[in-house]
Amino acid sequence: MAVPGRAQIVIVGCGFGGLFAARALARAPADVLVIDRNNYHLFQPLLYQVASAALAPADIAQPIRTILRDQQNARVMLGQVDRVDLAQRALHAAGRRITYDYLVLAPGAIDNYFGHEEWRQFAPGMKQVGEATFIRSRLLRTFESAEIETDPAERAALLTFLIIGAGPTGVELAGAIKELAVDVIARDYRVVDTRHSRVVLIEAGERVLPALHADSSARALAQLRTLGVEVRLRAPVTQVFADGVEAGGARLRGYNIIWSAGVCAAPLTAALGVPLAPGGRVPVSPDCSVPGHSEVFVIGDAAWLVEAATGRPVPGVSQGALQMGRYVARVIEAELRAASDARAASDARAASRLRAAGFHYRDKGSMATVGKSRAVVEIGRLRFGGLLAWLAWMALHLTVLIGFRNRLAVLASWIYSYVFFRRGSRLITRVTLPPESSP
Repeated sequence: MAVPGRAQIVIVGCGFGGLFAARALARAPADVLVIDRNNYHLFQPLLYQVASAALAPADIAQPIRTILRDQQNARVMLGQVDRVDLAQRALHAAGRRITYDYLVLAPGAIDNYFGHEEWRQFAPGMKQVGEATFIRSRLLRTFESAEIETDPAERAALLTFLIIGAGPTGVELAGAIKELAVDVIARDYRVVDTRHSRVVLIEAGERVLPALHADSSARALAQLRTLGVEVRLRAPVTQVFADGVEAGGARLRGYNIIWSAGVCAAPLTAALGVPLAPGGRVPVSPDCSVPGHSEVFVIGDAAWLVEAATGRPVPGVSQGALQMGRYVARVIEAELRAASDARAASDARAASRLRAAGFHYRDKGSMATVGKSRAVVEIGRLRFGGLLAWLAWMALHLTVLIGFRNRLAVLASWIYSYVFFRRGSRLITRVTLPPESSP
């Protein structure tokens, strides 16, 4: 229950940015309310492993209430934020009007279909658990259909998997699906030979993993081709159908189409009534606040912050979100402590310095896995691939994953899969695509 007279901090969205902001405010002299449309924090970087039957949803998700249950100043509310009234310092969620002294917006991102929203019904992305379980069910169902299909052309279409977009998600998913078909389930079927499955990775640009160095892109491309993934570069998608796509002037048939070609900020940003940057992101000041509203912060995928030192926007990755969350929490706590004791000149100076210094993103490296014992890693000027990179990728993801049980379950699943070529989450459960929405 909120304490009367105490400052009210509302955090919308409990991804990396929102969660790390909430935890960093544990000792702040204020009440913290976390609002999310889901009751769990989702580790999105591993969502593709749910889609490819390597992990169960519960392995990469943790109830928000469980995470924050020992934080006495934090409350959790399940609900979707409909609109924000900046002038009145209030927001509306789940039929309630909620006022705030500070507001931290971390609504995340949704898939960007670049004006072709009708494609989503045929080519779902992976931002929600429901989408990942739908993709998993559809993928496994097509193997079942191929087992009883007598028409060779139709069987080939059932065994063709088309992935649009060769960023980290597309690259990782392509490798995971190919390994599933070749190494995991090939002996489970009596008629169809799943080893002949065709995985096609389609990219409009010049190379895979365009955000990484060209050397890493070339290394990842070689690893994909070694796995048997067909990579089509400079092939923009112009049409998406129920049974295939048009890309680079060619028609490709396949019943499994997955979208990983880009993201845009969650629709909530449009409700702020401020001009938006590319991808629907909110242009923020160096301290992550909305210009003209120093009490409102936007962080993570929804924020557009160009750093003066580099001239580049902070990337929409988990490291950027959690660093923003921690920084904003420090700013808010410093200002609250300065306000609570007018004589604490040191607190006031500290708060002022934090605002003036602004947020600075620390790039701790980039990495992507291509398959078992295959990955690429960039840390500063150091770039490497292969087994060592794969082990580094595993270690990082286990470190950032929330919850000891989750870390143990994921590690056990990876070891089991590596040793026995098995995946334990091959369940056909979801038959409909969930609606897309934001926190």
